[in-house]
Amino acid sequence: MCAKQVKKVPGQVETTGHSWDGIEEFNNPLPRWWVWVLYLTIIWGIAYTVAYPAWPLLTGHTQGVIGSDQRADVEADIKKFDDANAPIKAKLIAADLATIPANEELKTFAESAGASVFKNNCAQCHGSGAAGVQGKGYPNLLDNDWLWGGDMEAIHTTITHGIRNTTDADARYSQMPSFGKDGILDKGQIGQVVNFVRQISGQDHDAALATAGATVFADNCSACHGPEGKGDRNFGAPNLTDAIWLYGGDEATLTETVTNARFGVMPAWTGRLSEDQIRSVATYVHSLGGGE
Repeated sequence: MCAKQVKKVPGQVETTGHSWDGIEEFNNPLPRWWVWVLYLTIIWGIAYTVAYPAWPLLTGHTQGVIGSDQRADVEADIKKFDDANAPIKAKLIAADLATIPANEELKTFAESAGASVFKNNCAQCHGSGAAGVQGKGYPNLLDNDWLWGGDMEAIHTTITHGIRNTTDADARYSQMPSFGKDGILDKGQIGQVVNFVRQISGQDHDAALATAGATVFADNCSACHGPEGKGDRNFGAPNLTDAIWLYGGDEATLTETVTNARFGVMPAWTGRLSEDQIRSVATYVHSLGGGE
């Protein structure tokens, strides 16, 4: 198609002389400074991919001619700080657990390091503030109601070996019977013992059912929870007389607990965390105010 002749108007941008179905193209090139910036960024991009690690390969990536490795740099920084903290870590590992909270140097280091360990490994279940999640079986670490004990030794053992896991032979282990599911108690007896538990924990209850439930409790529950229902840390059996409930203390939840039992699992952290990290997070948890 022949270019259409267009009369030039003063001040109007010229066209390229091309026309497609009557549509003309202005001859309006990019500013020269913009074009040079574009060329420079292209040159810089090519130079960067040559100098630094950049392009993925089948089994790795291009290394770059200057040999820079950010991962190696990070590892070097970590090693530098590990080397700097090695003496205090050695002291922490060698110290008697019970003495760590009284040693200001060890306590300060352990609480700081332990807070980081907790946030990276424990907060997913116990919450960022360590208050746990009631109803889901994640214990509140801020109170004094500890199933397996809350002193430094007990906390250290729990973190090291975990609870009811299948990977550590020394894991803390207990098993509540499924009284309803396994046919040990019928629905009537479960209703009675639930009302008895609500009675000893100071909640609303049916007095007649609670009276009958006392016998059911003595015959089936007192071996672990104690004759008064105050629990036994040797079995990880909770105190049923207070207002602290791992899964809930309402009638429906207690009925579910007695009927089908609970079986919370905590992983063993030995092998995942170093001994100084375990001692640090134990110190941090102990410092939050719970336990003994």
